[in-house]
Amino acid sequence: MTGDRVRQEDRAKLAAAIGVATGDFDDRWRRYVEASAEELSEMFLGRRVFTRGQDMREYRLVLLIKHVFQGELPSEQRVSALFQTTQTQSRALIRAVMSKYQYELQDHLKAAMTSTLSSATQDGGPDSPHVVLIDNDTIIEALNRALAGIDGSRQQISKLRDRLTSYEIPHPSYELLAREFGLTR
Repeated sequence: MTGDRVRQEDRAKLAAAIGVATGDFDDRWRRYVEASAEELSEMFLGRRVFTRGQDMREYRLVLLIKHVFQGELPSEQRVSALFQTTQTQSRALIRAVMSKYQYELQDHLKAAMTSTLSSATQDGGPDSPHVVLIDNDTIIEALNRALAGIDGSRQQISKLRDRLTSYEIPHPSYELLAREFGLTR
């Protein structure tokens, strides 16, 4: 169902559900249609036939990451809005996808981690912690796993107290991660 085939009374509701203005609906909706077409094609060809609903949801999220989010990992809130799930269920879905499809999504995850590190700010002196604003716990967890793989004795990235989406990266930990991801400051 392309944008022009969506019933007029549903357009505004769907635009709100996918987080776009009604005027931008057709362009964005096309991406969802592409993801749906790939899902059906893979099923019809026998390459992706699922017996569990959870497997189908995971695969749908992979396709949305590929087509709709253009390789960026969606936040738990975004997944909750699209899949009609709680934030806890969305977090579990994202984790399952990142584990099951880790090789298919590794470049996307690396890009998200690099982008997150690039956006970090440092307000104090040269040894002060770096702060990053992000609403995706999955990326923070991935950065902490990467840090543990480099040097498990370093301090992990932690949520700032009384802040919803602010995380603190200790300077030595940031330096290790920045080197690992090819960032220079």
